[in-house]
Amino acid sequence: MAVSCAMPVAAQQAPPSGLPVLFDARERLPKPDLSTLVRLRFLTSVDFPPFNFADQNGKLSGFHVDLAREICDELGISDKCQIQALPFEELQGALSASLGDAVIAGVAVTPELRKSFAFSRPFLMLPARFARNLKASIDGRTAAALAGHSVGVVKGTTHEAMLAAFFPAIKPVPFDDKDALLAAVKDGKVDAAFADGLQLSFWVSSPSVEKCCALFDGPYLSQQFLGEGMTIMLREQDADLTAAINHALATLSRNGRLQEIYLRYFPYGLY
Repeated sequence: MAVSCAMPVAAQQAPPSGLPVLFDARERLPKPDLSTLVRLRFLTSVDFPPFNFADQNGKLSGFHVDLAREICDELGISDKCQIQALPFEELQGALSASLGDAVIAGVAVTPELRKSFAFSRPFLMLPARFARNLKASIDGRTAAALAGHSVGVVKGTTHEAMLAAFFPAIKPVPFDDKDALLAAVKDGKVDAAFADGLQLSFWVSSPSVEKCCALFDGPYLSQQFLGEGMTIMLREQDADLTAAINHALATLSRNGRLQEIYLRYFPYGLY
């Protein structure tokens, strides 16, 4: 399911700490026969924590790595499953050259890429969030209460455009980069920030913030501004494999295993 306008996840009937439901419970996605499949090699990178990274022992880890293994388990092909890390800029070429079969590394879906590759259904949306300074006098618990308040945003970003489009009553204060924005919120120079929910979730929970700030309202999803969400990229001709991965993702979403992986890597929640 793609969301075309900003809306609280609660409107999608997802619990506050849980994942939005991206698969219709009534939809039955077929499971193609993969008995002739020789291998399923997932390609990822090591520079996108907590999605994919090398842990302190050099072992490939992260949300995407665990999800790839769960997909293979669900499809009954764990013995044929491989996960390989490459520099991010080499992933597209490696997939085209059949050095791997699927890229699970947060590649943004674009019309240009769709001309050459197939993409799975989205399994995770990265929302926009507000974070507020707890000392700021904000009368209310929704974004409407921020009208007239100073809300920082990194200039030239999709979040700046999204803030202007969906919250015109909020006074935006542009910053050159994320670090300057977060420092201003912590120091009380602005009452709140509007930015990537992933970054804000970890920031408000970090010791360096000294409990100055907290997430506020939302989250907000928008395909127009934030894209289609996290997907898996495959070769265009591998229709059966794409369908099989969609089947696995839907099953993992419904049986709670996708939620388990999410909570493992996002203990503070994105939603």
